[in-house]
Amino acid sequence: MKAVTVESIPHYINGEKVEGKSNRYGAVYSPSTGQKIATVAYATKEEVDETVRLAKKAQIEWAKTSVGKRVQVLHKFRQLLVEHTEEMAQLIGKENGKTISDAKGEISRGIESVDLAIGAPHLIKGEHSVNVGGDINSYSMKQPLGVVTCISPFNFPVMVPLAMSTMAVAVGNAMILKPSEKVPCSALFISELWEKAGLPSGVWNVVNGDKDTVDAIITHPDIEAISFVGSTKVAEIIYETGTKHHKRVNAFGGGKNHMVIMPDADIDKAVDSFIGAAYGAASQRCMAISVAMPVGEKTARVFTEKLKAKVENLKVGTYDDEHADFGAVISAEAKQSILQSIDDAVKEGANILVDGRNPEVENNEGFYLGPTLLDHVTPEMNMYKEEVFGPARIIVNVDTIEEAIHLINDHQYGNGVTVFTNSGSHARKFTQKIEVGMVGVNVPIPIPVGYHNFGGWKGSRYGEGQMFGPDTARFFTKTKTVSERWFDLDDKDSETNFDFPSS
Repeated sequence: MKAVTVESIPHYINGEKVEGKSNRYGAVYSPSTGQKIATVAYATKEEVDETVRLAKKAQIEWAKTSVGKRVQVLHKFRQLLVEHTEEMAQLIGKENGKTISDAKGEISRGIESVDLAIGAPHLIKGEHSVNVGGDINSYSMKQPLGVVTCISPFNFPVMVPLAMSTMAVAVGNAMILKPSEKVPCSALFISELWEKAGLPSGVWNVVNGDKDTVDAIITHPDIEAISFVGSTKVAEIIYETGTKHHKRVNAFGGGKNHMVIMPDADIDKAVDSFIGAAYGAASQRCMAISVAMPVGEKTARVFTEKLKAKVENLKVGTYDDEHADFGAVISAEAKQSILQSIDDAVKEGANILVDGRNPEVENNEGFYLGPTLLDHVTPEMNMYKEEVFGPARIIVNVDTIEEAIHLINDHQYGNGVTVFTNSGSHARKFTQKIEVGMVGVNVPIPIPVGYHNFGGWKGSRYGEGQMFGPDTARFFTKTKTVSERWFDLDDKDSETNFDFPSS
């Protein structure tokens, strides 16, 4: 095997690349080859403290900068993202394993968040009321929180950091990003683009690290807000710890997303939609479809036959293989966990229709799993209950739409769901009764565009803040309301009034 150059990935603090001082490092692997491509420094509490100190200083001046001038930096940043899309896509593929075409799609969705943040002047406008009573005018203003942080996952090295952080910067905060230690290269590249765009030093920072680094961040007294994307277990911990330390927190967890296929649906379109939504990015998306739920025996038979035939023809390959439908999973540990889930499901009585546990890949040193499809899965099985972050998808048959709604509402997760139907009545019933945060009708991945709010329900999200959409401006600002009266200098009358003031 060809040897690769192993890079050393630094932090990015106060406008400079800073080598770690902890003597603690993590290995970064290319999922496509299984080879180590980098080492990344893990920040200590002292390094986090110093980053916060510098960010806090920079934020004071950035907040004084007019929102119009801040937006000029965002315009330049957006231009640089577009110009460097090819380079970023290669970087994503190398450290994440997803195909180049999928990586470009990720970057495009990330740019949507920049587009929204460019509209910050409108989103942070206050309200004004004249003469609410007693010649008093009332108005509100939205002000930045201060230093905020985002903790992002491995599966979207560019899109999620942009979605979580761009608005925070636009409205006047200083940002500290803690990317997944599995994909630190993309975060460093984003930092370089911010620098080229003219963002003042200290407003954007990246500290790499593990649990110890995260603990230092989420308990730091000068960090005002935390946005997190990752597993539900960790999301809950970060929410509880962060709020205990008086921080604003939104923490997005996992999902078990269902696709309900009604008897009146276009089965071919449903199958094609399921394929891309279920197996794209090696199924490493929190909004990936995990469960096909055909309604009725005939629907199940036809859907399953057509789906099986197409899944069998999917190709897994290296990130730069133009013919690959999806790439490797993120790590050897992730691969083993997925294999264990498949084996356990078979022991519980599931049937493997398509077995991808031993795929044929030209470079078999990577972390590859082929497309796997199981049926005869029941809601009692762990394969149905838990999120499986890899290309193993399941079929659960139901008799009625009511049964489908009941099972989905009873699930611990509530991230995304979709129904395929040609009936407006079925669609209305489903969208009104389903207890899930993001719902699709004949849309396989109902992730909103960047100017609509993103967020699941139940165990898929902790906290009330959203990702994407106008709610990000609300999450990263605090509202101050002013009641103001100016006395007429010629009016000498004055009296004391002990009644509660009213209009």
